[in-house]
Amino acid sequence: MREVAVVSSAIHQVKALTLTTDVQLMVPLINEARDAVGLTQADIGFTCSGSSDFLAGQGFSFVQTLDAVGAFPPIAESHVEMDGAFALYEAWVKLQIGEVDIALVYSYGKSSPGSRRDVLAVQLDPYAVAPLWPDAHSVAALQARLLLESGAVTVEELAAIAVRSQRNAVGNPNALRASPDVTVDDVLAGAVVADPLRASDLAAEADGGCVVVLAAGDRARDLCERPVWIRGIDHRIDAHGLGVRDLTLAASAALAAGKAAERAGFAADAVDVAELHAASTAQVHVLATAMGLGGTTSGNGVRIDPSGGSLAADTLMAAGLVRIAEASRWVSGGDADRALAHASSGPCLQQNMVCLLEGE
Repeated sequence: MREVAVVSSAIHQVKALTLTTDVQLMVPLINEARDAVGLTQADIGFTCSGSSDFLAGQGFSFVQTLDAVGAFPPIAESHVEMDGAFALYEAWVKLQIGEVDIALVYSYGKSSPGSRRDVLAVQLDPYAVAPLWPDAHSVAALQARLLLESGAVTVEELAAIAVRSQRNAVGNPNALRASPDVTVDDVLAGAVVADPLRASDLAAEADGGCVVVLAAGDRARDLCERPVWIRGIDHRIDAHGLGVRDLTLAASAALAAGKAAERAGFAADAVDVAELHAASTAQVHVLATAMGLGGTTSGNGVRIDPSGGSLAADTLMAAGLVRIAEASRWVSGGDADRALAHASSGPCLQQNMVCLLEGE
């Protein structure tokens, strides 16, 4: 397998980008990521993006955003109607083929103009579930209730996950929800949004974007001091129907972690940090359990969501790519030697991708 590494990244997340177009959002981010390693678009062999035309309200809206890359030179380009983490997977495959040595991956999302919790209902089973129009918070609450009644976790433990996220997010300029002093009692005192979940149990909705530059082999070593190698990566999918799988488990996450570990040569629980893409504290617990990362608050010696995770800021269509960018920064900065980055898609963790990273 060809060595591929993350060599640079750029992230921007805020509560709402009211007067900013997608192109205006992405131009400085793409320039930041390329400039960090001394590249121009002429050096990029492949460009891949992730976004949602449905969210933008316009067919092929991603074509307009390509203006942010630059009008010249002509590029080899692809797009996925998914989170940018899955665009990164496509770029990784392209680099494995050996036709190019450098790839640019970016994604973005603006959900603030509408009601995101209602819009996400359209991704549900179109025959039996979507016509009922259950909003995303209610679906997440169903999963959390099942988890609580199974005895796998308590309300206090879910609150502790929210506390960990907010405390870890302090100092992260891209976090929307951060507090150095928040306690479990503070979280439990919050109003219930969808029983049993409170506001702090749900991911903070954000607008924003993310860019990651990948490079292969010695090219990566030339571009940065400490490349963050993608040692293993895998994407697995559970059944779409909510009633045909156990929502207290994440079988596809466990399988993806196992397959990625086979490629990487080390298990998911052998990492120093893990960045998880989850819509609720209950999902964080499900993922940590599925991938063997340990307990609710401390982890199995693994620092879970040291950036605050997606609970602190969740940009639709970019939060998964942000997890890879954040995880790689912990490694490139010397704060970790190995990291796990996770991305999800679909209702109740239907799809899961696991990326195992290691420093030079």
